[in-house]
Amino acid sequence: MLQTQEELLNILDEIGISYTNHEHPAVFTVEEAAQHSEGIEGAHSKNLFFKDKKKRLFLVVTLADKPIRIKDVGKLIGANNMSFGKPDLLMEVLGMIPGAVTPFAAVNIGDREVKIVLDEELMENDLLNFHPLTNTATTTIGSKDLVKFLEHVGQAPEIIRL
Repeated sequence: MLQTQEELLNILDEIGISYTNHEHPAVFTVEEAAQHSEGIEGAHSKNLFFKDKKKRLFLVVTLADKPIRIKDVGKLIGANNMSFGKPDLLMEVLGMIPGAVTPFAAVNIGDREVKIVLDEELMENDLLNFHPLTNTATTTIGSKDLVKFLEHVGQAPEIIRL
């Protein structure tokens, strides 16, 4: 399980993904992150970790300012009775704490089954911003490079309009 931003950025370098990294104070919410996004090009995201009543796990990635209704998202992705995954499950499966959730955590999934759902509207942006396994930085990458990274770590995403 990767623990550091440096380890993640090394993987991006190894697979030829260009990125820009921006350090900032720790942020735990979309609102806090927005206070540090000035001058950072690209779309900002929110990353939501869910489980359903069948104990299936989902990582849903969408635009930071997009309102999300859990019940509606559940219908779109074929999940019933979805709720947020508890912090201990989040740490166990993705190696993340609340406030640091990122699609880059897919590198930590291993043999667990987590459905990664990317919002089509988010993916229409050329540049995207995510935490690099820590909430003290934001990493900007291309939307196509996000898919390349996820496929590289064996976690091909589903892209749908939320």
